Amino acid sequence: MKTKKIIIASLAIVIALSCSRTKKEDMEQKESFDYVLEQFADLRILRYQVPDFDELNVKQKQLLYYLGQAALCGRDILWDQNGKYNLAIRKTLENIYETYSGNRTTAEFEKFLVYLKRVWFSNGIYHHYSTDKILPDFSRDYFTELTSNSDNKGFPQLQKHSVLETLDILIPVIFDKDVLGKKVNQDPDKDLVAASAVNFYQNVNEKEVTSYYETMKDPDDTTPVSYGLNTRIVKDNGALKEITWKSGGLYGEAIDQIIFWLEKATSVADSPEQLAGIEKLIEYYRTGNLTTWDEYNTIWVSDTSFVDFVNGFVETYSDPLGMKATWESVINFKDLEATKRTKIISSNAQWFENNSPIRDRFKKKEVKGVSAKVIIVSMLGGDCYPHTPIGINLPNADWIRKEHGSKSVTIQNITDAYNEANLGSGFLEEFCYDSVEIELSKKYGLLSGNLHTDLHECLGHGSGQLLEGVRSEDLKNYQSPLEEARADLFALYYIMDPKMIELGLLPNEDAAKAAYINYIRNGIMTQLNRIKPGNEIQQAHMRNRQLIAKWCYENGKDENVIEKIVKDDKTYYRINDFQKLRGLFGELLAEVQRIKSEGDYEAGKELVENFAVKVDADLHKEVLARFEKLHIAPYSGFVNPEYELVEKDGEITDVKIHYVDDFAGQMLKYGKEYSFLPVVN
Repeated sequence: MKTKKIIIASLAIVIALSCSRTKKEDMEQKESFDYVLEQFADLRILRYQVPDFDELNVKQKQLLYYLGQAALCGRDILWDQNGKYNLAIRKTLENIYETYSGNRTTAEFEKFLVYLKRVWFSNGIYHHYSTDKILPDFSRDYFTELTSNSDNKGFPQLQKHSVLETLDILIPVIFDKDVLGKKVNQDPDKDLVAASAVNFYQNVNEKEVTSYYETMKDPDDTTPVSYGLNTRIVKDNGALKEITWKSGGLYGEAIDQIIFWLEKATSVADSPEQLAGIEKLIEYYRTGNLTTWDEYNTIWVSDTSFVDFVNGFVETYSDPLGMKATWESVINFKDLEATKRTKIISSNAQWFENNSPIRDRFKKKEVKGVSAKVIIVSMLGGDCYPHTPIGINLPNADWIRKEHGSKSVTIQNITDAYNEANLGSGFLEEFCYDSVEIELSKKYGLLSGNLHTDLHECLGHGSGQLLEGVRSEDLKNYQSPLEEARADLFALYYIMDPKMIELGLLPNEDAAKAAYINYIRNGIMTQLNRIKPGNEIQQAHMRNRQLIAKWCYENGKDENVIEKIVKDDKTYYRINDFQKLRGLFGELLAEVQRIKSEGDYEAGKELVENFAVKVDADLHKEVLARFEKLHIAPYSGFVNPEYELVEKDGEITDVKIHYVDDFAGQMLKYGKEYSFLPVVN
């Protein structure tokens, strides 16, 4: 899977070099803005500000509005991709929420509300990070009581089934952990397709799918399309076929709405290049042609317009075979002041590539088109909502990245929101070994964490190259964690380089030390707060972080590079030699790049399975107990602002922004206004 997002860790990272966010009036606005709306289960709902929106001109606001509407129209697509019955379950739960006439003050009804909010947050019944099924804390009998006392006319009906028959079908899907029990199963000993509930495949197995696509691939094609990216594969009369996601095809009702708003956006496009890109994207949605998708990405990567967006079937995290993409959208505009630092990084891209510790044959002789910026998000959609990345690097096709470059972004206002919401949490005092670590983290943690994101996105994902005939999907279910590890290792190796100080990106080596301390602590320990007792690590970014931290710990034992210390019955991991740790990062980067460049599946499997998957049960128990005292939810997500067109004499004169403070209200509104698909596709 070509995964190019950075997902936020337990404690938030903030952009520390932004001049625009140091204005007195902005600081006063932050103090009065309530970032945290509510917390339930393992989740916290936040909201983000859109600074400087009111200072944009009318055309820019209008463009953001139209693109934002397109971002919301694809919501149902993701829900259906995440599981065959997700839309039917959502509509069932929402009907209960709105029409249930029984007692709403009981503990059981509160459990129902928590379950509904968790399903909303994850865009379906599978946890957004672990991909395990979210099981209700209430009984089947209580669910029957809820449905019996709700408006029968509001419940969905599956094709050829009555309401009661539909409910009978949904009950085991909701309550039985063994019925479609896991969205993405990455156990190498199982059939990855048959064991995964994600709705990309129907009545087929892993061997059939792999063979199907192998017949399509031309080893001599240097510009291959992303086979299977925008289709569902099914078995029809014993033969496999693809059903394309396009206008007039699967998901066509929602895609037509996306096209409607994209067409409106063409009238206010920010530049001729952007106009050409939007028109090409519309063509792609109408045809489903993957060559057209590549043409769109080639235009998009060179488009440097002030207003920008992501819209489409992009990331392949949720496909166990790493081919099929979920739908997502991010609407944004450039933070001009904060972008200055990413320009410094991208303008030195060739130096970084030349000095990388990887083998010369894996290096790009000429780094092309590295475009980097800091952005302010105005709307999130699909697989970027409610939980969202803090950085993105696209496009994913390796040959486009090699020939045309990539576009990298760090999301300013999202990291701002995370940081503001986490002030005074007590995390550092609980998990830092001593006062030196605390002070380093407080003084430099945000700055170095942000630079790590920049390096990861701007250069890490775009570094290196595949050997001729090798494709990313050759690594199958290990592609995502290995790709994220490659980008993280690139950032970790270079953040300690004197070049960072020379370029003015870090003030001193202590700032880099803060990055190393925070990374090792999170990779080995604190991210375990996201795992249920007895479970293994499944999510790609978490696997990546543990892989790096544990590999370095194990391979540095002879020289005590990282030391495990138990003090006052609490475990800590202290770095004793930062330069030797940097050397270990370089060694592992060289090996991960080799695995990716050569498509060495067996070596990739060994690395991930040995270091990234298993959880130390005793350490895990300790971490959970220490976090419980802090009352910090391990995951956070957002509500979007809402926008209102202002018209006078038939002309749009302004767009007003309104900040939402009701998670359930926004979910219900989206369910009514942006629901275009039938309950089962």
